[in-house]
Amino acid sequence: MTVVPAINPRQAAVDIDPAFTDRWSPRAFDDAPLDDAQVAALFEAARWAPSSSNEQPWVFLFARSAEDRARFADLLSGGNRNWAPKAPLLLFLATRRTIARNGRVNRHAGFDAGAAWMSLALQARRLGLHAHAMGGFDQERAYVELGLDPATHELMAAIAVGRRADPVDVLPEDLVERERPNGRVETASFVFEGRMPADPEPVAG
Repeated sequence: MTVVPAINPRQAAVDIDPAFTDRWSPRAFDDAPLDDAQVAALFEAARWAPSSSNEQPWVFLFARSAEDRARFADLLSGGNRNWAPKAPLLLFLATRRTIARNGRVNRHAGFDAGAAWMSLALQARRLGLHAHAMGGFDQERAYVELGLDPATHELMAAIAVGRRADPVDVLPEDLVERERPNGRVETASFVFEGRMPADPEPVAG
């Protein structure tokens, strides 16, 4: 397995834990398999994410075998199929739509699932791995293929996890050019004290 040098040109505006700027979403993955301990650690980290009323409404479905990975990859959009099938671990993240104790709609489920995803992504970095979440997949087919009832669950994202590979070896030329951490808008564009201003500055990516 080729060791690929770390890339992290990001600079935070103030002093924060480097785990946040170190996390990014590459597309160049080495297909070397992950071991059971690594996979278990990813899901254990997600388990401890905060959630409203401790509902823990997230559901992770994962694929490691060649057969299951091929099934999961076939559900991805065309662009994601150009790189994600190389990852040794493919996931789908869903939420339960209702609160277990009373059957009411859980309007916080997506918020909580986002916390679980971030926990998994940060744990991946602690293990020397990367996680890349994707919104591009066939929703209708995914519910059927994954055995999920859209009346009770909502699919949120697909996720690829693995070690970085040399982009030149595994990516199409157009994606090689994009294989670097991106920046972020300034906090002033989304943080306001007291109330939203009448004329906020436009957010530019």
